[in-house]
Parts: sequence; structure tokens; C-alpha cells
Amino acid sequence: MSDPTSKMPERYITREQAITDIIESVALEEAALSHILKAEGDKIHKFLEKARCPGDLLLINKSVQSMISVITVLQAVLHAKIELFACDNNDYEYEEY
Repeated sequence: MSDPTSKMPERYITREQAITDIIESVALEEAALSHILKAEGDKIHKFLEKARCPGDLLLINKSVQSMISVITVLQAVLHAKIELFACDNNDYEYEEY
């Protein structure tokens, strides 16, 4: 059986690098969400060409509304991540390892 103890990484990450990595991950998630929103718009356009009755329009509306609700929640999470670093980091003293 293997030893369950964890090993410390050989290279330590600075606080600045960690903040940069988080901001970069938020930017990538934002880009992904923009692609999802574009796909939803494309879906609406294609569906409008094929819709036969108002009920069809209600179905696509419900689908898109559900996706936008999920994206809104994700946006709030991303905003919270960025807000962690919105204050002036010079006000806090920390020790680099």
C-alpha cells in the first residue's frame, strides 16, 4: 500500500502568480461563456426558421432562459473571484516563501 502523506511541491508559487493564475482562469471562463451565449443566439435563429406555432417559440424561450439563468450564476461566481483581489494589495503585508 502506498504512503498517503502528501509531498510539498518542489517549486513554490508566489501570491502574485496565484492571483495572476486565478484572473487568467476567470478570463478563460468568460470567453467560454461568451461562446455559449453565441451558440444560444445561433440556436434561436435556426429555431425561428423552423418554428410552426407559438408553442414552439415558448419551448425555445424556456430553453434559452434556463441557460441564461445558469450563466448568470456562473457570472456571479466569477465576479466574486475577481472581487477578492479588487482591493489594493499593497495595504496587506505578507511574507513570500
